[in-house]
Amino acid sequence: MGNKHRYGVVAWWSSGKTGLAKSDGVSMAIHFTAPPEFGGMEGRWTPESLLLCAIASCFTTTFRAVAEYSKFQYADLEVQVEATIQKVESGYAFKEISVGPNLVISHTEDHSRAISLLNKANTLCLVSRAVSVPLTFAPQIRVRNDLKVV
Repeated sequence: MGNKHRYGVVAWWSSGKTGLAKSDGVSMAIHFTAPPEFGGMEGRWTPESLLLCAIASCFTTTFRAVAEYSKFQYADLEVQVEATIQKVESGYAFKEISVGPNLVISHTEDHSRAISLLNKANTLCLVSRAVSVPLTFAPQIRVRNDLKVV
């Protein structure tokens, strides 16, 4: 396994109030919309929920890897991620994101080790660390050449 990995997602507006997103190497696309409170549809993923899903799934997979490497056995892990967004001068912004792992262990004596490994997973989770990384913005504009003016 190399030291550098690239991942990609493509999103496009499909129609009305919904869009599609597809990831490299994944056959299923995800339907998304704006949150209902911003005019989106009920029952679809939103960019906000996808971000929280990315944090929760990253924490879960990171903890599994840390536990496996440490030969730590656990019964179950559920990770709840919640966020608060708030109107600010420039629009809306995430004001708080909380990650709440609920780990089930079999033995009381594993408690302090479990806390240590949860903290390590929190430190190592790539997506959580990326939330504060500056965003590179590289817009591209295409002009259709197939339009003919008569």
